[in-house]
Amino acid sequence: MDLIEKIENVKNKIPEIQSANLEELEKIRSLVLGKKGELTTLLRGLKEVDEKERGKVGSLANLVRTEIEEQIQVRTKALQKEIINQRLENEKIDVTLPGTKHRLGHMHVLQQIQNEIEDLFISQGYRVVYGNEIESDEYNFERMNLPKDHPARDMQDTFYIDSETLLRTQTSAMQARIMEKHDFSKGPLKMISPGLVYRRDDDDTSHSHQFHQIEGLVIDKNITLADLKGTLQMLIDSLFGQGHAIRLRPSYFPFTEPSIEVDVSWNKVDSSTEDSDIQWIEVLGAGMVHPKVLEMSGIDHNEYSGFAFGLGPDRFAMIKYEIDDIRNFYLNDLRFIEQFKQVKK
Repeated sequence: MDLIEKIENVKNKIPEIQSANLEELEKIRSLVLGKKGELTTLLRGLKEVDEKERGKVGSLANLVRTEIEEQIQVRTKALQKEIINQRLENEKIDVTLPGTKHRLGHMHVLQQIQNEIEDLFISQGYRVVYGNEIESDEYNFERMNLPKDHPARDMQDTFYIDSETLLRTQTSAMQARIMEKHDFSKGPLKMISPGLVYRRDDDDTSHSHQFHQIEGLVIDKNITLADLKGTLQMLIDSLFGQGHAIRLRPSYFPFTEPSIEVDVSWNKVDSSTEDSDIQWIEVLGAGMVHPKVLEMSGIDHNEYSGFAFGLGPDRFAMIKYEIDDIRNFYLNDLRFIEQFKQVKK
């Protein structure tokens, strides 16, 4: 059999291409057109063909190669189209069917309380200032009238990073930072500072080594204790509803003078309620800003006065929703968290 007949035999494989699948097409391509394929091997024998016939044989071989390549390409495209059409058929979506509702999360109860407090004070013209949880000893303690040898530092067991850096024990550090920068020619200073604080407490039903705190500060001319009481009553009315009385008791904090503890009546009261029937619960500490704190921030205490207060959203949430264990806020138990879904307005 001469070389032309052998090439014609290779051409006879074209009908196989038209019925092959993708895997078979690849085999045909390799067996016929590959480096060791039939047609490639035959072309290597051209040097043994008579020179007069060599051009004819070469042209025939090239035509066969081109036709086989084209047939493989056509068949491959047809098969790929079939695959796509089949996939579209199998994955077809009926857009008339009702959609699947995804389960959505909601804001944590502590964040809800914090947002409620922030919104209230923003409506009264306060700034909301967030600080860093890693703070310097100077702003956390010394600017709050607690020098390094002050015994009141023992009241707040502290997580120190080094001798001058710590995890803040109170958000009042931001008050000191804002006080020294505030321009009173533009108006009074009114701010709240929310955030996480850290203390070396043993975790139990009412204590945690980390908890949320919101501290408030107002400084202007002629600020009095009456202004503080009115502000706190507004806060209690907003969070717990009208009818809850507040009571101020003398206390001690290094950064306020005078200092007070604030109690709120657990039960609602009116003019006919006997004192013995009121159930009091302590909710926060407050007082008039200590003159030394003002002076350390460059504020003349003879001209300006102010009040400050600090409250715990965790404790307020416990009171508002009658939660008996603060650890419930941090355990991520969905049975607990799902009880506080926000109602869409």
